[in-house]
Amino acid sequence: MPRPSRRQFLGMTATVPLAATGALTLGAGTAHAADSAYVMGYFTESPDMLAANYGLHLAVSTDGLNWTPLNQNNPVVTPTAGAGGLRDPFILRKQNGTFVVLATDLKGTDWTYNSQYIHVWDSTDLRSFTGYRRLKLHDMVTHSWAPEAYWDASRGQYGVIYSSVNSSGHNVIMVNYTGDFVTASAPQVFFDPGYDVIDGDLAIGVNGVNYLYYKRNSTLVGARSTSLNPGSFTPFSTPVSHGGTEAPTLVKSLTSGSTWYLWGDTWSPNGVFYAWQSNDLAAGTWTALDQKTYTQPLNSKHLTIHPITTTEYTNLLTKWGTPTWNRLKSYNFPARYVRHADYVGRIDPYAFDPYTDSLWKLVPGLADGAGVSFQSVSHPTRYLRHYSYAVRLDENDGTPAFAGDATFYRTAGLADSAWSSFRSYNNPTRYLRHTNYVLRIDPVSTATERQDATFRVGY
Repeated sequence: MPRPSRRQFLGMTATVPLAATGALTLGAGTAHAADSAYVMGYFTESPDMLAANYGLHLAVSTDGLNWTPLNQNNPVVTPTAGAGGLRDPFILRKQNGTFVVLATDLKGTDWTYNSQYIHVWDSTDLRSFTGYRRLKLHDMVTHSWAPEAYWDASRGQYGVIYSSVNSSGHNVIMVNYTGDFVTASAPQVFFDPGYDVIDGDLAIGVNGVNYLYYKRNSTLVGARSTSLNPGSFTPFSTPVSHGGTEAPTLVKSLTSGSTWYLWGDTWSPNGVFYAWQSNDLAAGTWTALDQKTYTQPLNSKHLTIHPITTTEYTNLLTKWGTPTWNRLKSYNFPARYVRHADYVGRIDPYAFDPYTDSLWKLVPGLADGAGVSFQSVSHPTRYLRHYSYAVRLDENDGTPAFAGDATFYRTAGLADSAWSSFRSYNNPTRYLRHTNYVLRIDPVSTATERQDATFRVGY
């Protein structure tokens, strides 16, 4: 969430929490023994807000780096109370193996809207959502931003942390305790280093230490504690950022025991995620990942990532389906995606509007079904084709010449065989590539040309 103004502090009231049940001992950032994939939750915005949607969106991944949006990148559930929208969703597997979803009660960007509540859903499998309600956290005239939850074994309850302004006059991380996410204890200050902090995210029980990452001055910073007691966390890490960065999310690799990823979100509506890697959380230092290695879901904002089983991964894909469109990421300019602008094919930095200009249906080749043609989602009667070797978006006139110009053979990537390259059907010595960010077809021989002609087909 963006940095807020100061709010007036009022008194707090409480209700009595219930005891937690279940046998598992999970916390935020902790994987279940059977987990082999990941689910992500998010909402959507874009630079001109054409993608603004404040319902819960889901995506899945097998590596935690490249994501498949579900339900055509449409929401799977939307709040009906409070502001009628959500931001900052969070997914937690509870002690009984089912899930709870929490989210900020806020639709859009009206930062003056104050809610003492957060949205809550229950779900057995993230395919259906029941028991929708709002959980009251405090009586202050301020917000309850970016809620997250964790299991506190010492208390036998869940802690719910969130960003709010207390009597100090700046944002701190608060905590309430609950056994059922229906009622909660009185709020306490969980973390207040003496300056404005928001967007807390926990990794619990890593070699006996708990880690709390948060946003401070548009950077992501970590604190740590050997307990989960309020007030016990001490800042320690080297800040990381890429421009104005917020919404830290810690993710443990399911395939490498020591590898952790830290995701961060730019706070503007552009909604660009960046990722860092560490092989030692205790060191508090992070290395930025090459953007070739990860791809965020289209227009996604303020993510939550939680491990899931192979069965849950498969069932989510079966329930919600994969997108009917693709995006093409440039290999040597991985911040850029293939799009059309004024009917010219080019690669431009994500994110942009209209975002649908970067969505393509890879259909059987118009001249040869063994090849592919790129049908525009935003202009479905138009296809990418070459004309005098320049690539543009033209109406399909039904002629054999157009069909040939608009057909390509997909091959292993010339710069990386895990990626893809596209050889022209009717100019078979030439490949689709970019030069000065504009698409064309050219013969390819040098290392740079091979990189220019290599793309990742994803979402």
